[in-house]
Amino acid sequence: MNVIRFSDLIAQGRVAGQRVFIRADLNVPQDDDGRITEDTRVRASVPCIQMALDAGAAVMVTSHLGRPTEGAFKPEDSLAPVAQRLGELLGRDVPLVADWVDGVDVKPGSVVLLENCRVNKGEKKNSEELARKMAALCDIFVHDAFGTAHRAEASTYGIAQYAKVACAGPLLAAEIDAITKALANPKRPLLAIVAGSKVSTKLTILQALSKNVDGLIVGGGIANTFMLAAGLKIGKSLAEPDLVSEAKAVIESMKARGAAVPIPVDVVTAKAFAADAPATVKDAADVADDDLILDIGPKTAEILAQQLKAAGTIVERPGGRLRVRRLRQGHRDGGQGHQREQRLQHRRRRRHPGGHRQVRREGGLHLHRRRRLPRSAGRQDAARVRDPAEARCRLKQA
Repeated sequence: MNVIRFSDLIAQGRVAGQRVFIRADLNVPQDDDGRITEDTRVRASVPCIQMALDAGAAVMVTSHLGRPTEGAFKPEDSLAPVAQRLGELLGRDVPLVADWVDGVDVKPGSVVLLENCRVNKGEKKNSEELARKMAALCDIFVHDAFGTAHRAEASTYGIAQYAKVACAGPLLAAEIDAITKALANPKRPLLAIVAGSKVSTKLTILQALSKNVDGLIVGGGIANTFMLAAGLKIGKSLAEPDLVSEAKAVIESMKARGAAVPIPVDVVTAKAFAADAPATVKDAADVADDDLILDIGPKTAEILAQQLKAAGTIVERPGGRLRVRRLRQGHRDGGQGHQREQRLQHRRRRRHPGGHRQVRREGGLHLHRRRRLPRSAGRQDAARVRDPAEARCRLKQA
């Protein structure tokens, strides 16, 4: 896939002195006091910003945060905590600019963070007027937010149409490389893992994968919708009942190819979504009307582990990122993984008593998304990238 990359423009000497607009994904979870509880996305965005600064560009960075109401800015929607964290990581002051659509004052070698782009009227509907104003702010537009690349919004799609030059940042370029690798010549069997809260936002991905992969595993709220499609009860768990027919279609598409979408046989439930809520493992058929499904159970984890072990190539999309990798060996432990997981979660809850819960399975399998407690800002599916170059490293390992 031929893509203009930001690194190529830098190598060609086309960035020095230019105004560079970077659309990053800085949508991180926060606690009730506005403290960032997981900064992976901020750290992952730093290399692109640093590249632009080192090249002598005047750098503008923006992102969405949460789901604010357009035209109605609230303090909890502010990127102020992100600006502070970016400043710490970059080792410089990162001013936060509000009301930036009509003009931004930034000099070469400096960087500013533009306030939550989703507060701008017309952002979600990809307003042409808004997109043109954003494009007029810069000489080069850099798209480095893969987690929102599937949405046609003014700061992702519209601005790219009208900017003088539009290119892919290092994170987006790595994802494109991963997609190309997965589609071009994968080692069979090819297994896909798709997790997230909504089938609706990943429906086209699921439909496309069901026609190409040898196995398809779904997780998070998506798995709950597929459980409904299989005729199981999910209590008061997160799901999209109106998309059950679409989920059934994906299941049938896989069956037609002699494959299946594994439906959980057991689950971890609780009566409330809270860090101190007692968790219970039960058969999927025994979920009560007042249960919340938080994770798959140990029996399901073992079934999926066997499927993963046999996979030649794994395409993984937990929330916002796509990864291609070979399964790492040596992570199974004779059934003790669930106990280890409980201990890890207990330590996480002690570190973040008011924060989110994350469930992580053995072998690097992320089946359930990070979920946030009520009133916490940020999306539920903040990406897990411990190192900004992780996607590239995964490709080399694959």
